[in-house]
Amino acid sequence: MNGVNRKWYSGMTTQEDWWAVWLGLFMFTLGLLSVSGIDAVGWQMKVSMWSDISKGIVPSGKAYAGLGPWGSLFATYVVWGVLFGVGASFMGQNVVKFLIGFTVIWGIAVFSWVVGEAAVIGAPASAWKKYGITWGLQLGEASYILCLVFGLIIGNFIKPLAEFLKDAAKPEWFIKTAIVYLGIKIGEMSLNAAGYALDIAIAGACATFVAYLLFWPIIYVIARRWFSLPRQWAAVLCSGISICGVSAAIATAGAIRAKPIIPAMISILIIIYAMVELVVLPGFYTWVAPHDPVVNGAAMGMTVKTDGADAAAGAVLDSMMRALPHGQNWVEGSILAASIMTKIWIDIFIGVWAFILALIWVYKVERQPGQSHVPVSEVWFRFPKFVIGYLFCWFFIMAFGAIVPDLVKPAMAGWKVVSGPMRNMLFMMCFVAMGCITDFSKLRGLGRLALLYAIGLVFVIAPIAYFVAWLFHHGMMPPTVS
Repeated sequence: MNGVNRKWYSGMTTQEDWWAVWLGLFMFTLGLLSVSGIDAVGWQMKVSMWSDISKGIVPSGKAYAGLGPWGSLFATYVVWGVLFGVGASFMGQNVVKFLIGFTVIWGIAVFSWVVGEAAVIGAPASAWKKYGITWGLQLGEASYILCLVFGLIIGNFIKPLAEFLKDAAKPEWFIKTAIVYLGIKIGEMSLNAAGYALDIAIAGACATFVAYLLFWPIIYVIARRWFSLPRQWAAVLCSGISICGVSAAIATAGAIRAKPIIPAMISILIIIYAMVELVVLPGFYTWVAPHDPVVNGAAMGMTVKTDGADAAAGAVLDSMMRALPHGQNWVEGSILAASIMTKIWIDIFIGVWAFILALIWVYKVERQPGQSHVPVSEVWFRFPKFVIGYLFCWFFIMAFGAIVPDLVKPAMAGWKVVSGPMRNMLFMMCFVAMGCITDFSKLRGLGRLALLYAIGLVFVIAPIAYFVAWLFHHGMMPPTVS
């Protein structure tokens, strides 16, 4: 932490968090060009529910209709391959290897996306007549599930391929960029349903503060007294399971100068358990509380660790709950927004908590003569930078709507492509990438830690998170389609 001369702008061209901001704001800006009649994002492929596969893929913008499905598919691949390839280059990766891996992950994501949108798989019963079918599985979240299944098959059964794809399997980069685009959706909600956006923001902040005053100390006491873990192991695991997964574990390890093996081992647990939560919790919440969508979304944000798994689980929950008979008029993404909002507050909390732990460790736990100083700037260096892009999109749209309300509709023509098809595509890629880096065999040898993590998750984190989510979000409902 100390002895390194860092500037406030350090990492702006070399860190994944910052590249999520740059890619996010780049497409946000291109979308805004629609106010001048320029469609700079309509080439993006859009996958719609289909019974005739030739109509499943279309360009997002009418100006690009001439591209057809294959042209739109190719344009989408080239643009995103170039953008992510440039980012990978600045981050010091082997660009050729990255792009090959990116192609595989993108291809699996698109294939799953298209198959999952087949009417016989995803269409609700109310739409069967429209698509000319008489039966269907009604799995509205099938695309996400397929992406995850293909990824898990690679990560657990085709390990040489998983190893090759490791450099391109960047679930956090994909999802953080997508979360920047989600800021557009929140901005739109703020214009159309200002009360809802403000309510979930305030409620999310309060819920996060209350929950984490309970999570961390309870898990720490269990780790120290019941499992006799050393301080460093207990602190890193507590942050990983209590705050926000891998990012929190790494930030805490850096703050207390833990041995590198500690965050590495705990990160394995976090990723594997996040996969279990992603598969189990959306369906569980939908089943036990079908009439509390916002509570479910907020609870998901506090329970599922890592931004990727939380956003993915929130997307599945959003799809499942909107497929319910009473939820079919809820705005797409509104339940996901509740999940993301709590996670955003948690991400912001990482930097503050790492700074507090650094103070405790330097001045109390490991106090020594001539001890080093902990600069306040550490809060900034640990702040999740992608949040800047998310908040910028949100507040820019609010200001834009207040200053030039007549231009909101043409601007949204471009922005909706960014917050819709582009965001969905990145979500799909995140699912594939998460599966590719998840190897369940790595649980061997982590018995005691795995047991502690399971106990903490099932008996502390999940119930407290749901109670706090209910306390602050009960009675809130998503906006409906006008």
